[in-house]
Amino acid sequence: MVSSIYTLMCVLHSTIALTCGALMIFYSKEIFVLGHRSETASKLQGTTPYDQLLIDTSDSFSGLLLFIIGFLLLMVAFVKDIDFQMWRFFFERKLGDLAHEWPRHVVGDIALAISWVFFLVYTWREKYD
Repeated sequence: MVSSIYTLMCVLHSTIALTCGALMIFYSKEIFVLGHRSETASKLQGTTPYDQLLIDTSDSFSGLLLFIIGFLLLMVAFVKDIDFQMWRFFFERKLGDLAHEWPRHVVGDIALAISWVFFLVYTWREKYD
């Protein structure tokens, strides 16, 4: 039951991140116009060609990062390894102790993200070597 809710939440967050990332990469101008009207959107896009190129490049890289995060979340959602699930429950319970202060919570979130990557690489290396 809890594992299926976890999978559902990961897929939901992944879908949102993938969609927003793709929209940021390919349709950033249209999104600006939709959210701010055309005259404000043209000001947000910069006044010189260099500013426009810089803003477009920044939006594309931000969208790419969001797309990659969504793809990684989609991969993590379907991990069936029982060791990973037990580790996740243990780590999230310990992380709850840090939730009283937001700087510690941010550090805990970053540590969780990095440890997920290391844990998955370590277990996949053992299984497929």
